[in-house]
Amino acid sequence: MKSIVIIPTYNEIENISNIINAVLAKKDDFHILIVDDQSPDGTALVVKDLMKKHKTIFLEERKEKSGLGTAYIHGFKWALKNNYDYIFEMDADFSHSPDDLPRLLYTCHKNGADVCVGSRYVPGGKIINWPKSRYWLSYYASLYVRIILGIKIKDTTAGFKCYSRKVLDKIDLNNIWFVGYAFQIEMKYSAIKLGFKIKEIPIHFKDRELGQSKMNIGIFREAFLGVLKLRSKKFEK
Repeated sequence: MKSIVIIPTYNEIENISNIINAVLAKKDDFHILIVDDQSPDGTALVVKDLMKKHKTIFLEERKEKSGLGTAYIHGFKWALKNNYDYIFEMDADFSHSPDDLPRLLYTCHKNGADVCVGSRYVPGGKIINWPKSRYWLSYYASLYVRIILGIKIKDTTAGFKCYSRKVLDKIDLNNIWFVGYAFQIEMKYSAIKLGFKIKEIPIHFKDRELGQSKMNIGIFREAFLGVLKLRSKKFEK
């Protein structure tokens, strides 16, 4: 069984070494793929230095900053080509705890899920260091998605996930429309429409302490309008 954690990066030099070492410290032998969008702060150089010491770290450098969704799609295709069985999404800034990776893996490998979502909004989930305004914006955004798309997932925009290989094999990765938060919604919705089983497990989501957030109003706008568009998307089983 081979597992790989995909971490997209842009200007994460303050976090990248620590997050890589934290993932490598897990007993489940997770490999790591960094997808870097030409970070001007030298993030990729730090990764290359760590690659000299660890054969389970890999780096894909893209030519420009093209959005979170396209970075993950790039990583998914690389992971499928290299025969990984379980493929993870995770942020570089410790908002997702590496300690939760084994729980996500167990839920897919041993507990019947095709996709496991690290969820902030199921019982036991928690958000740390967010202002109330951002919490309620995120919470009601997920509620809006659930109503419009008719799905039961509580944390529809969550970006901490484990996919069984068969899910990414089946989803048409060349036909994913969105690049921001709507990408996270679209991937979950695609899996559901194709008949895959998604389970949520509670996580404690901690807002970044180092580096700069990539969030902006355009990402929220894409998610809001994208959900309406997603209802018309066709899926072939």
